[in-house]
Amino acid sequence: MKHWKYLTGSLVALSFTACTDKVLDRINTNLNDPKDVAVVNEISTVTTETAFGTTGTDMAWYASVFVEHNAGTYGQMLAADNRTAVNASSLMNNSWNAVYDNMMILNDIINKCSPGGKEQENKASLGIAQTLMAYNLAVTSDMWGQVPFKEALKGMGNFKPKYDKQQELYEKTIQPLLDSAIKNFARPTPDGVITALGNTDLIYHGDVEMWTMAAWSLKARYYLHMSTVQPAAVDKALEAVANGFADAGSEMLFNVYQATATGENPWFQFNSDRQYLSIGKTLYDIMTQRNDPRIAKYFVPKASGYVPAPNGTADETYSKYSVSRLSYPGSSEARIAATPLMTYHELKFIEAELKARKNEDFKPALQAAVEASFAYHKATGGAAYYTAQVVPLLGTTQAANLKEILTQKYIALYEAESLESYNDYRRTRIPALNNPNNNVASYGFVERFPYPTSETSANGANVPKVNIFRDKIWWAGGTE
Repeated sequence: MKHWKYLTGSLVALSFTACTDKVLDRINTNLNDPKDVAVVNEISTVTTETAFGTTGTDMAWYASVFVEHNAGTYGQMLAADNRTAVNASSLMNNSWNAVYDNMMILNDIINKCSPGGKEQENKASLGIAQTLMAYNLAVTSDMWGQVPFKEALKGMGNFKPKYDKQQELYEKTIQPLLDSAIKNFARPTPDGVITALGNTDLIYHGDVEMWTMAAWSLKARYYLHMSTVQPAAVDKALEAVANGFADAGSEMLFNVYQATATGENPWFQFNSDRQYLSIGKTLYDIMTQRNDPRIAKYFVPKASGYVPAPNGTADETYSKYSVSRLSYPGSSEARIAATPLMTYHELKFIEAELKARKNEDFKPALQAAVEASFAYHKATGGAAYYTAQVVPLLGTTQAANLKEILTQKYIALYEAESLESYNDYRRTRIPALNNPNNNVASYGFVERFPYPTSETSANGANVPKVNIFRDKIWWAGGTE
């Protein structure tokens, strides 16, 4: 079912987050006075903006380079691979503004649908907004660390909000938002609202059972992040896994693209217009070492075969190296491919890692994760691959098992799920990366994104002073 009458305007505005500071300004007809917009109509905006502003555009493109899924071979992606200007405040200015614009609208929905609001009976939309607020805030904090929230989202009320520590955001805002969402999904919502959400909710089309599983799955992801520095979060994460996605049919996807200039997948659009990315040698080598049949699904060969770009030392070129089959022109499927916000295979990898860390039987979850990844990419032979290539690499030690679990997850999350691979690497340092620029004394691996111009110029007194190459975020072992 196509929901294009609600989506087209959003896609046009959002397709080029990287190109202009004015994107998202036209999403609603009256964003300056959002109280005039019905919540069901705002839902189409926030579902679209969440997909585009996080895993769909700049943040994910850069993360794919930092984590060596892809290699930058032209323009700003080549510069990122070479660590040129990645510390510039302009690097993520548009992404920051986009996600905060979206959280402003989400906050408006939450206020309208909370007790005393003009749509207080609309519990389904309240739960959706709380889930997406947790998602957007978590992505923002994961990429930058400390970010403003408690004093932010007030529009004209506060131009200089203080920054909140990541630990407090995770413990006191992100997880509680998801808890509240789960409760609200269980509460009644008028049938007419659910019917309307069928058209304007561009993720689950008003299905609160699906949204409930998504909220639990996100809780598992965020407890996994926390478990690096809070081991007790492992059990909480496993509890959340048990209530998460039942199967691949319930995973959290934005899947309403069309094969038109204004309706195509943003990864496809970026690679079609810019051609700045090639396949990374780090990922390609890991897959060839395992005779991974997903290679044919992931990459486009040159006439001489697959030619991966060496991460950090690639030539500046449009055509020398192989490119992604998942997002480059030449595949009609790539043009309309779904944007994954969280997948079933990610959840099963989370379960496998958590159980391995508890020295419990993780293999059924790992096999399910690998096979789900094969199915997601329409590759065959997942069970045979697991038996022949994965099982022999599992060891008798926890460290050996975690290494292969996380390596398999790294393979599976290529390329649209690169944000979570970036998070995994910062948590675990698995797999080994090869960009020589990671070891240069004056810079190194990019541990976090630089704070944007919009903040350093207007709210500079509150912006934390950090070194993006040295200062880890809280859940990766950093200090705040």
